Amino acid sequence: MTRLGLMGGTFNPPHYGHLHAASCAREDLQLDRVLFIPTNLPPHKQLPAGSATAAQRCEMVRLLTQGLPWAELSDIEIERGGASYTIDTLRQLTAPDRHLFLIIGTDMLLSFDRVWRSAGEICRLCTLAAYARDADEQQLLNEKKHSIEQKFQADVRVMERAPFPVSSTEIRSGGDLGRLVPPAVAEYIRKNQLYDRKNL
Repeated sequence: MTRLGLMGGTFNPPHYGHLHAASCAREDLQLDRVLFIPTNLPPHKQLPAGSATAAQRCEMVRLLTQGLPWAELSDIEIERGGASYTIDTLRQLTAPDRHLFLIIGTDMLLSFDRVWRSAGEICRLCTLAAYARDADEQQLLNEKKHSIEQKFQADVRVMERAPFPVSSTEIRSGGDLGRLVPPAVAEYIRKNQLYDRKNL
């Protein structure tokens, strides 16, 4: 049985925080691989003005994961087109020889039963693995874990790890690329003058 981690998001851009959560999940859950899955169109928010294109976001994820045999880009949602719903991706990736683990952050777990499409089916198709983005969020996550488990008979793992506090918004707003993203991603952002960072 292959233990496959799924990490979705806009990756606009991908950063060390994404890599940290995926690496922790790999260790904590004994995952064989982690797929990084860029969203085509996020269903609950718009991509901000000046965002990277889908192709650029995919390329940055490829650069983020290069050299890591356990991590890889999946463009399944870009290829599918339209709004990207997690349930559609899970249905495509479900197989008898796979155990799927959906790696999510605090905000996604807290909103899970309110805004996610087909939340009950998601819980039947995968294990949810949540990581706090901030040290004071752990208690919130544990409370939500019990609520979702009771409501959907779900398997929810709240992982006890020190967070890596970084966000894509910080990078787009001019944050220090050298501290926030791997060198290959930083070079790609500079070379392609993404996020109005023409002078960096």
